Amino acid sequence: MSRPAARVATLIALVLAGWAPAPVWAQEGARYVRFALQGDTAYGRVDGSTVHVLSGDFLRGGTPTGSTHALQDVTLLAPVVPGKVIAVGLNYMSHLGDRGSATYPGLFAKYPSSISGPEADIVYPADATDLHYEGELVLVIGKGGKDIAPEDAWEHIFGATAGNDVSERAWQRDDLQWLRAKASDGFGPIGPVVATGLDYGDLLVETRVNGEVRQHQRTTDLIFDIPTIVSYVSRYVTLETGDLIFTGTPGTTRAVRPGDVVEVEVEGVGTIRNRVVADTRAPRP
Repeated sequence: MSRPAARVATLIALVLAGWAPAPVWAQEGARYVRFALQGDTAYGRVDGSTVHVLSGDFLRGGTPTGSTHALQDVTLLAPVVPGKVIAVGLNYMSHLGDRGSATYPGLFAKYPSSISGPEADIVYPADATDLHYEGELVLVIGKGGKDIAPEDAWEHIFGATAGNDVSERAWQRDDLQWLRAKASDGFGPIGPVVATGLDYGDLLVETRVNGEVRQHQRTTDLIFDIPTIVSYVSRYVTLETGDLIFTGTPGTTRAVRPGDVVEVEVEGVGTIRNRVVADTRAPRP
């Protein structure tokens, strides 16, 4: 049994024995969404083609209301509204090129405003010249903490989602910091669900552009594994409920242009599908 599955099984046993309350995430294989319908935004749990509406954020104790919607009738949004978005760079050997591997995870930040939904457009900025996709497994923090030991990391992970760390390579190369290159609005599509109970350390990440496979690798190949990442981040940044950690992208990436459709699929989570569209604003001098 995987470490996440063992954690869930232990929690369920404690609940049944009356030793612990039943947290919403003590359900192995649950899939949670945030969605819009008729002008309202809500959270839900997906069961097949049905969305069971929750009373609030699933990360903060939302419970079923008894209302349901057909999945096809709702618009899926980014499933999490994070307070912080942290990312790990150069975390697959296949992405290093001729660079040597680091001795510790390389971190950078994306803004919460960079996060968008599983079918949102990726706007190609008017002054951009070299926009790339980066398909990744994204961790969703359930229990906050500081200085988390690697062996305790699983207790702090609520679940996982798929993400695209959209990156403008010219800005990444030339700017003082990666603010524009990594954190521009819409440069972080995630979704379609947050899935729990997966073996996060052994999932397939695949990126397709216009149907052509561009990235295909398992998270077993991460240079710094999931517990190491969570522990290392928490050494410097206090993790809080709802924070996101992008774990790194595999292989090589290529430029995309307006009209391209980028799909990122994570095993057990599902697929985000985002069309690249031109910025209608004129570039500034």
